[in-house]
Amino acid sequence: MTTTSETRHGWEPVLSVRQVLTLERVLAGEPEVVAGAGQLDRPVRWVHVAEAADVGVMLSGGEMVLTTGVLLAGDEAKQAEYIQSLHRAEAAAVVLGLGRAFPAPPEVMRRAAERCGLPLVVLHRPFPFAELTEEVQSRLVRRKFAAVSLSETVRTALTGLITAGAPLGRLLDEVAQHSGCPVVVTNLAHRVLATAGERPAVDDVLRDWERIARQAGGSEGDGWIRAELDGRGERWGRLLLCGYRGDAATGRLLADRAAEALVLHRMLGGHVTHTWEEQSAQSLLTDLVSEVVPARQLLPRARAAGLPVNRRTFVPLVVPGGDPARLDRVLRMLGLSGLVAELADGATAVLLSLARDQGAETLTAHFAQRLRTETGLPATVVAAADPRTGWDDVPAGLREARHVAEAVADSSAARDLPAVVRLRDVHLRGLVRLLRDDPHVQSFAERELDGLLNGADQELLGVLRTYLATGRNKSRTAQLHHVSRPALYRRLEAIQTRLGVDLDDFEQAASVHIALLAHDAQQR
Repeated sequence: MTTTSETRHGWEPVLSVRQVLTLERVLAGEPEVVAGAGQLDRPVRWVHVAEAADVGVMLSGGEMVLTTGVLLAGDEAKQAEYIQSLHRAEAAAVVLGLGRAFPAPPEVMRRAAERCGLPLVVLHRPFPFAELTEEVQSRLVRRKFAAVSLSETVRTALTGLITAGAPLGRLLDEVAQHSGCPVVVTNLAHRVLATAGERPAVDDVLRDWERIARQAGGSEGDGWIRAELDGRGERWGRLLLCGYRGDAATGRLLADRAAEALVLHRMLGGHVTHTWEEQSAQSLLTDLVSEVVPARQLLPRARAAGLPVNRRTFVPLVVPGGDPARLDRVLRMLGLSGLVAELADGATAVLLSLARDQGAETLTAHFAQRLRTETGLPATVVAAADPRTGWDDVPAGLREARHVAEAVADSSAARDLPAVVRLRDVHLRGLVRLLRDDPHVQSFAERELDGLLNGADQELLGVLRTYLATGRNKSRTAQLHHVSRPALYRRLEAIQTRLGVDLDDFEQAASVHIALLAHDAQQR
């Protein structure tokens, strides 16, 4: 838990009362906690030896006060006031050496300390306070120097990465390397934007993210350290060290340095195309499409990113040349849950997550029509795969939607296509796209088109493409290429000679058409 002293002293290196009592030199004095046993995790910022009855006015909080109580013996009122003054000064604990002044723990002091929640420790054997002071102060000084060194190391490393234009993930990897624990960045709605750290440990955190997210705005403890992300007067996220095992003050320093770097990274990121939210969605959808990581392992990431995944119907969509911001806006306008991300080829993927009782096809059609309205382009199409009810089937669905999008991306008939296009709507072109990477298909295309694949023959290849795409309509082909019909006839004759085919023969023309579709698909 974060205590008042921790809040006041920020990242100053501290030891807890419990840690001080386990030091070898202290154990030699046979310490016994007689009051405030539930407060032993209070941080000790310093050790102060004092016999003055009004020592409280000399403290600033977080001190462990060592005393023999020689000025308190015989005066119970002074004893009670002594404890209360230490409590008001937010002392960490008081250690009373038993001896001539108090041969046994004084009951008045014990009761007062218990009421205040102030740890009262008595030493049953004579103990030179100087040894304890030396031991604790030296440890605190060493920690402070180590913390300052870490601070400069981390700041230098992160600043260097920012200067070099490193992405967010690279900065978080550096933080995770220094912290030795998972690092998570969220927005204010507790949706995970980015993570870093060893994959199994990160997955463990994300699997339990719903519980963690509920606690993210509360107190810290057990190695969970939070730093707010804000700049220019606006708070927009949080950074969490999840299960940091080092000194709490050092972890706090590390989190603060990391937060400073992330704020700077965001402020200087005016040239960056995608927001952190978009990068998060892009990373997840790209991993789903590639199947480099099994879909089951990506489920915690999807859930932590805010995508509903329990008992849902998933509809994979791809929009050729779609603007992610516009697509996300359409999703919000329709009140639909989903992730939006631009893929490497310039297309934009959308993964809808619908309740089982929602009509997937109806909502997909509504989304596509609204998108056409928003863009003002009647040729805008949404490539869709069939709905999936299992998360493990989502990657195949995304790939199917991507193939459909590629099949219509350069189609001259895009304006005549419906708003939602599926694999059954792209016919032969879709089949060729699906098979384009097959070596047999590649060999077939090269063999059929060998006579026109020379760089100097691109004009003839273009004429052939138009001629076949128009259903072998000579008048339309001549019109589109701005040539006379006799000139077109000469070009078609040259094409047939180069390829050794008769384009008036349906089977031969179909073979060349398939080869040309495969060639174009491979070039894309």
